[in-house]
Amino acid sequence: MLVKDWMSKTVITVDMNDSMNEAMKLLKEHDIDMLPVMKKGQLVGIVTDRDLKRASASDATTLEVHELLYLVSKIKVKDIMTKNPITVPVDFTVEEAAEIFMKNKISGAPVVDETGEVVGTITKADLFRVLIALTGVGRRGIQFAFQVEDSPGSIKEVADIIRRYGGRMVSILSTYERVPKGYRKVFIRMYGIERGRLPDLQKELSEKATLLYMVDHRENKRVIF
Repeated sequence: MLVKDWMSKTVITVDMNDSMNEAMKLLKEHDIDMLPVMKKGQLVGIVTDRDLKRASASDATTLEVHELLYLVSKIKVKDIMTKNPITVPVDFTVEEAAEIFMKNKISGAPVVDETGEVVGTITKADLFRVLIALTGVGRRGIQFAFQVEDSPGSIKEVADIIRRYGGRMVSILSTYERVPKGYRKVFIRMYGIERGRLPDLQKELSEKATLLYMVDHRENKRVIF
């Protein structure tokens, strides 16, 4: 899944010589929390809602309202922006974008093409949308978590059992994190299974793999094995 398919393509920018007040208006008007900062069409920084709050907070308690408004109108974006911003290439995967966010402890970044032109922005909120889409949680249904041997066909064995019970797969995810060597965790979400058949399905699944938990979103039922 590529960044270009999940980024916000409408790019709202601010000039480095604009006032802090103008930046605040843009963030509020467009309901966003990050603005790429431009100088003659080139990206030179970013300014966030946090930057704006931090810039005015220290003086806010000692100034009258009209004085605070005057201060906000005089501070330039270039005085509070983050220079040399971290960017994400448009052809990166969303997983690579998430790695960049974690490594640099940021919540969003401008997206640039091969020429360096800003073509979008991507934020943690966009990555959450990806997570929801990948897992299929919007379809509700049932999710089983397993620990299986890391061998050819081990996932197919449990998936085939679910299919025999009428289950239709929404997503199959797996990870090698926090498991013993030679094993992997598998998370399968499905729908279409009659709730009355769940006990038999659980029993048969437990004979093929170690069940970790089951979440039935329609019934809001959660079972930890």
